[in-house]
Amino acid sequence: MNGKVVVITGANVGIGKETAVGLATLGATTVLACRNQEKASAAAAEVQSRSGNDDVHVVPLDLADLESVRRCAATIEQSWGRLDVLVNNAGGMWTERSTTRQGFEQTFGVNHLGHFYLTSLLLDRLVASAPARVINLSSFGHHAAVGGMRWNDLQSEGFYEGFTVYARSKLAAILFTRGLARRLDPRQVTVNAIHPGAVRSGFGMDGDMKGIIGIGNRFIRPFEISAKAGAKTSIFLASDPSVDGKTGGYWVRCRPGHMSRAARNDAAVERLWNESKRLLDSVGFAPGESQQLIGTAATRSPVSTA
Repeated sequence: MNGKVVVITGANVGIGKETAVGLATLGATTVLACRNQEKASAAAAEVQSRSGNDDVHVVPLDLADLESVRRCAATIEQSWGRLDVLVNNAGGMWTERSTTRQGFEQTFGVNHLGHFYLTSLLLDRLVASAPARVINLSSFGHHAAVGGMRWNDLQSEGFYEGFTVYARSKLAAILFTRGLARRLDPRQVTVNAIHPGAVRSGFGMDGDMKGIIGIGNRFIRPFEISAKAGAKTSIFLASDPSVDGKTGGYWVRCRPGHMSRAARNDAAVERLWNESKRLLDSVGFAPGESQQLIGTAATRSPVSTA
């Protein structure tokens, strides 16, 4: 990874921080894009110490504020001449409904819409750095979104239950992964989603499964893994040459995993893409329109359709 630039959202704790340590250890210039700057600075110092790599940086990013997302993308483009890997790791789950600065439901806004916008703004830089990679943190929890996306209530105004909304946001991560992969030449940029595992660490603006806010906690605890173990698949997809050109997949423990039926729905892939663009346009934050995007007619099979 020497000479490569990696950006990781939510890298101040948990899986994100361990992903940063792993990629910095491999020699990458590692950028921690985080909301809490005090924690991010402390995390950057820890990453430097543990990896032996001083080329670790912090950029402010609040995924609940699209203006912050826009500033973050601009800072990255101005500060580094390339971008080889984008790890959309940050996430959260809230027991009560709240909204982002632009008025979107918080879980959907942070876990999906903010990353959709950030990725669109950085896409030209990724393509210019080809071959590049995008990794989106999903979750096994996406299987709980048994009815798929709630298209008539994406903002969960009619009914709100924390884990159900979280599950749909993680389904959205896979649908977004597949939609972006279909539009890009895999020789330039690959896009994959992962389930990191049920991780023993604090949850909130992080990529960990610990956010199942006490639901079935005594059943989950025996299966929990460390944040370091949870970061392995992100590190693998970011760095391993064996996955060159593999795109549109859902990975678990460094292997292709089992997507839910809802995640394999091609119509849902396109509908979420169009809805995401519409929602961003509606609040004055049009997503980046990369000239590298292939039209929606492109059809690439995902790595796993099991």
